[in-house]
Amino acid sequence: MSADAINRRVLLAARPQGRPSAQDFRIDTAPVPTPGEGQVLLRTLYLSLDPYMRNLMDEVGPGYAPPVPIGAPMVGGTVSRVVQSRHSGFAEGQLVLANAGWQDWALSDGSDLLALGDQGRPSLALGGLGMPGFTAYVGLLDIGQPKPGETVVVAAATGAGGSVVGQIARLQGARVVGIAGGADKCRHAVEQLGFDACIDRRDPQFARRLAEACPQGIDVYFENVGGEVTDAVLPLLNIGARIPVCGFVSHYNDAEAPRGPDRRPQLLTTVLQKRVRMQGFIILDHYGERFDAFRREMQGWLAEGRVRLQEDVVDGLESAPAAFAGLLEGRNFGKLVVRVAPD
Repeated sequence: MSADAINRRVLLAARPQGRPSAQDFRIDTAPVPTPGEGQVLLRTLYLSLDPYMRNLMDEVGPGYAPPVPIGAPMVGGTVSRVVQSRHSGFAEGQLVLANAGWQDWALSDGSDLLALGDQGRPSLALGGLGMPGFTAYVGLLDIGQPKPGETVVVAAATGAGGSVVGQIARLQGARVVGIAGGADKCRHAVEQLGFDACIDRRDPQFARRLAEACPQGIDVYFENVGGEVTDAVLPLLNIGARIPVCGFVSHYNDAEAPRGPDRRPQLLTTVLQKRVRMQGFIILDHYGERFDAFRREMQGWLAEGRVRLQEDVVDGLESAPAAFAGLLEGRNFGKLVVRVAPD
């Protein structure tokens, strides 16, 4: 570390009203912190950008994590290198999965760090081998429980989570139908990820084309988008369908209640008449007992070429705000990460 190193930080400057804009962030500089006894100094190499961060920008958090205070660095998972260590469990030069947030440097007492071994691309620890992949794994296998021959539908099919959901469902013998924004993404889902079909959500005939792609109905719908996608899925659900709910990104930027007809009666009627099991889950609850098994199994699938992971990498910490806004609009193609420093 050079003597004149500084810590660039992306701070939350204002709470967004609808879509986040450049004015909602502020980049400042501060001295690089010095580790105390039992601490390590981390250099951020890769920063993960994920939809849940939008919820933490609001005054009232979603319940599982506190909102980011105004003037504080944005939160986020990172792949970081230990530059200085005063902690017996971590050595200088070691790569770790951390929660350093949107900044160049951070301190940790080690309690939130996971040492990374040789896994190829270090950034995969933020995607298919990290929180998004783990979310797909737990939600699909524990709640969705797909059976051979059943139809599984997942939106954001080429995103960090949806792409893994579809590939794991295929490994379980299910028929997989993806939903994505654009012909290129749909083609990638079928030709590269092995989906049986993928429907462009921008198609004016989207609902009809989804029904045509699911002639036997839908047994598992992995809910991560909401909005018009959910509206098109509901009439196609089979009796006993399962819906793992990990998010609804189409509503994260809503500044007020969506306009239009009240869809709650349709939802509740479907849940009742089709005997649907709809279960929300927060992945933080599952790390203690499921994460090690997930990493072992996912690493095996990757090594065997049975799962493919796509990354969308942008360069520079200063690029994070614009890239994050694009993520919420579906502009990313694969897991979105920011390369903050060379690895």
